[in-house]
Amino acid sequence: MPNQATETVDEPEPTEVAEREHGGLSEEQRERRAAALAEVRAFGDPALRSRASEVREFDAELAREAERMVALMRDAIGVGLAATQLGVMRRMLVFQAGPEATATALVNPEVEWLSDHLAIAEEGCLSLPGVAVDVERALHARVRGRDVRGEPMLLEASGLEARVLQHEVDHLDGVLIVDRTTRDQRKGALRALREGTTYAPPRPDEDGPAAGD
Repeated sequence: MPNQATETVDEPEPTEVAEREHGGLSEEQRERRAAALAEVRAFGDPALRSRASEVREFDAELAREAERMVALMRDAIGVGLAATQLGVMRRMLVFQAGPEATATALVNPEVEWLSDHLAIAEEGCLSLPGVAVDVERALHARVRGRDVRGEPMLLEASGLEARVLQHEVDHLDGVLIVDRTTRDQRKGALRALREGTTYAPPRPDEDGPAAGD
């Protein structure tokens, strides 16, 4: 078994919310983002701590739900969204890891393989507003599932795409980013969520936590 290698990467923030772009949003974009976020379940909702059920019916309703999820993800300026974040307890996620990437829906995803090469990067979540924490994940992943028609899919992902897929599959299993970070960052994030403030990991060149949203 190869030794695991861990590194801290300085890649674009792989959050479900493009935190750093908020300042450049138009008024219309801000309104659309607010409307999309209003449909997303927030921390404390039991749906976020429940494991979603396998999808059995690949029908027009499923396809419509996937289209709705993609639209909400884009309006929220996100890179991924899991059905459980909308209170829909079935195993489906959508993702678009970059503006040039194609939005993709993946049903009944299974993580088939993760690389031993790990990376730490900052992640946020639409369901944890104002919070970002450092999360260590595999740099490469192989994920198997089906499309909305029930056809098999196999994704070989690296970098940001691999991170987004792992993040969204976690959602379908009731796992959140606060479960994947350090004890100190978890405490800071949970305090911010309780108090309605913001939290981001302190950096060596910073005096304290930066705003996560």
